Formats: sequence, C-alpha cells, structure tokens
Amino acid sequence: METYLLLSNRNHAKLKEYMPTEDALQKTANYFQNFSDGTRLKIIICLAVCDMCVNDLSNVLNINQTTISHQLKLLKSQNIVSYRRDGKILVYFLCDKKVNDIMYLGVC
Repeated sequence: METYLLLSNRNHAKLKEYMPTEDALQKTANYFQNFSDGTRLKIIICLAVCDMCVNDLSNVLNINQTTISHQLKLLKSQNIVSYRRDGKILVYFLCDKKVNDIMYLGVC
C-alpha cells in the first residue's frame, strides 16, 4: 500500500474515480490546442461574429485560402466548426456557441 504525505486514502480514491480516461484526456488536450494556434483562434473569432466562407475569411484575415481551408478542416475534425452549402459556396459556422464562453474566459 502506498503512503501519501498529505493525501488521505479517501481523497486518493476520489481522485482516481474522477480522473478521466487517457482517451478523454487526449481529446480534451486536442480540443484546447485549437485555442493556442493564432490562425485557428482568428477563424473562431470571425465565426463567432458571423457565418463566413473561405474567401471572406481569407480577405478579412489576409491569409491565403489554402491555409484557411486547412485550419477549417482541423476545426471541423474537433467539432468546433461545421458548414452548410449555399449553392457552390460552403458557409462555415461555429457548432457550439459555448466556444465564445471559452474564449471569454481566456481573455478575462
């Protein structure tokens, strides 16, 4: 049996009970990586204001469309953004408005 200096057996058991699985921890880490990349963060901020297509994002952010598309693909894989088709144009939007709350907490 392990002996802890300050941690009681009860608290140790509680910690083990509440600790997420390795898979859940990895998914959480991957999700929050999106907020540490400047380009992805700029895209998220734009989409928090209004739905946009790649061309509009490219023009507003002054970043080439290939880079925007690549970053949107990563954000889509994390279920942060999604899109709808408007004729030939894909219009991107935030999947969950709670992303605004996360960004707000980071700024304040």
